[in-house]
Amino acid sequence: MSEQEQEEERKRKKKKKKQLTIQETEKVESVLLPKMVEALDELEKEKKYVDIQVCPNCKSPLVRRVKSTEGDILGHMGLTPPKYECRECGWREKTVLKATNRPTSIKDVVIMKEAKDAEEDRQRKESIKKNEKKPRRFLR
Repeated sequence: MSEQEQEEERKRKKKKKKQLTIQETEKVESVLLPKMVEALDELEKEKKYVDIQVCPNCKSPLVRRVKSTEGDILGHMGLTPPKYECRECGWREKTVLKATNRPTSIKDVVIMKEAKDAEEDRQRKESIKKNEKKPRRFLR
């Protein structure tokens, strides 16, 4: 092997190792999560119901909307869904979780059931697709 080939091989190994370490990083929950749960319980006892935006990555309530000057001009104009960012872990996406202490209504239960059914259907279709064997075609 020439020096150039060896160098390319080292770069590939280094890149692969870096990708594996990124995948193996653990998701750390926020220290604010237990405090938020306690606060929601106390508010529920007082019959005060709230929704709190939560980071899906670290479960921190320190989530805010990205400013238009920081790259979300279309979200502020209402053309696309707004982007959110977590001030604790740096997560940035258009989807955000909401923690609530509201009682679950029948409508909410139906929506959750439909979402679960849709996910099960998707998984079932994927498994059927994997198990199907494509017929071999012979050229003459």
